[in-house]
Order: sequence, then structure tokens, then C-alpha cells
Amino acid sequence: MAVLRASPPPFLPHPLSRPSQCKRRPTCRVVAATARPSPAPSRPRSGGVHGGRPKRGLLAARRRPAEGRVPCLRATEAGVGAAGVAKEEDEYLAREAGWGVRRMARVGEEMRRVAQVQAEAFHVPVALFNDFFFDFFKAEVLSALIYRVRNSPPDRYACLVAEEAEAADQPSKAPYEKIVGVVDCTVQDEDGILKHLRGADEYLYVSGIAVLPPFRRRKVGTALLKACEALGLQWRHVFMVLRAYEDDDGARGLYSKAGYRVVSRDPDWVSWVGRRRRVVMVKELPVHDDQ
Repeated sequence: MAVLRASPPPFLPHPLSRPSQCKRRPTCRVVAATARPSPAPSRPRSGGVHGGRPKRGLLAARRRPAEGRVPCLRATEAGVGAAGVAKEEDEYLAREAGWGVRRMARVGEEMRRVAQVQAEAFHVPVALFNDFFFDFFKAEVLSALIYRVRNSPPDRYACLVAEEAEAADQPSKAPYEKIVGVVDCTVQDEDGILKHLRGADEYLYVSGIAVLPPFRRRKVGTALLKACEALGLQWRHVFMVLRAYEDDDGARGLYSKAGYRVVSRDPDWVSWVGRRRRVVMVKELPVHDDQ
């Protein structure tokens, strides 16, 4: 499928975060969801090393696990899930033909898998040093993904991934290895597009749709589009917008079948400079006030 790929920032990828250096049973404070607990009352100063309790009691208290604390977890897939950061990632936004689509977990291996899928979909092979240029292009894609994840609020950008909803025949594979399709959803407000959207000041822009070659024509793209619409309804956007190449009949047919219609085209001079003309396609979602 042919869609617009966001231009990556001009820097190479770097680690998402450095693991924290904890000493002696590192702990992470758990904050209650309802209200912050009131501070503990001050203790009378008597006889202790620091004006409080004796040193022996102080050290014993340090060795005991504090109430309301849990051990620190590394920034791995298991750690992120156990800490509750990626709890929502387990729920599928849409299911279609055995595929399930969910939000990408903010885990290094999963992000690298997403970059691999998009790089394979959009890289243009060259005659010489193709492997080198592919690796460089994949690094740019990963760098752009990290930049968007770091600098976008969770209700303004989401990367969705498609995988087998019930992969019972692949129990040994890690979750990121089961990803076969990817799509980006970004809230935008470009004036050139808003003029085609009645009464809207923002819209959900769909881009970067990519499916691994062995899994194409197997409804993965349909599942990704349905998940984008489910996300648009969650974020209460009325319009979905995407771009497709004018001569890509396969992609345009898929989008038309999903309910998208063409509202504008690139000017003729675009083809004069050797570029492919694109069309802007829009779909209106049935957003209701009681949702």
C-alpha cells in the first residue's frame, strides 16, 4: 500500500532511557489512584543518631520493605507490563480475519520491529550497497518513531500494530516477533485539508500503513483501518484523513471499500518534476454526543 511516510528527524536513534541505578533493594513508590496519603506525623526527637530513633532501629527499618512500595523494574517488556504502564496495550482495538490490532508497547524490541516492518515496506532497493542503504533507512525510521513517541501526548499520536489474535501455533515467539502490520495515527490540523472538512478544527491522520510481504492480501490492512477508526471514535474525532498515490489502484480500492472518498488531488506540475501525484481521501465517523 502506498501512503505518505512522515519525514524522520535528522539524527540517528538513541536509547529510550537509561536504567536507573538503585542501591540496596531499589524501590519505586506507588501512588494511590484516589488520593495522596497525608504526610506521616513528625516523631519526637530522643536519643537517636539523627535526633529520632536509635541507629539500630533505623537500620532495621531500612532493611524491611516499606509499605506502599514495590521493587523497581527494569525497562524491559516484562517490567513495563508489570508496572502497569502498558496495561492497555493488551486490549485489541479491532479484530478482523484472525488478526488483532493494538497500540504499540513502548518497549525497545517492539519499536525496532515496527521500524523493520515499515522499512521493508517503503525502502526502494538500489543496485549497489543495498543492504547498507536499507540499514540506514531503517535507522531513520526508528529515529522518527522514537521522536514521535517521546514528543507526542498519548491522545495525539499512536502507533498501532497488527498480529495474530490467537497465535497458538507460535508459543515460543516473543510478542514483538508476531507483528506483521503497522500504521500511524496522528491528530493534525492542516488548513489545506480542514477546508474540506465541514465544521472540524482537527482530524485523525492515518499514515505509514505497512504490511510484511508474506502477509499481504490477507485482510491485515483492513484490520489496521478498522483499528484506526476505533481509535478515532475513542478520541472523538469526526474525520479520518489519509493520502494515497493516484495510480495505486490497489490501495485506493482498499480505502474506498473502507468508506474513504477522494476530496482533492496534487496539482499537475507534481508529475512534471518526476513525482507521483497523490490524492487526499476522507472518511466521516459516526461520533455521537452520548459517547
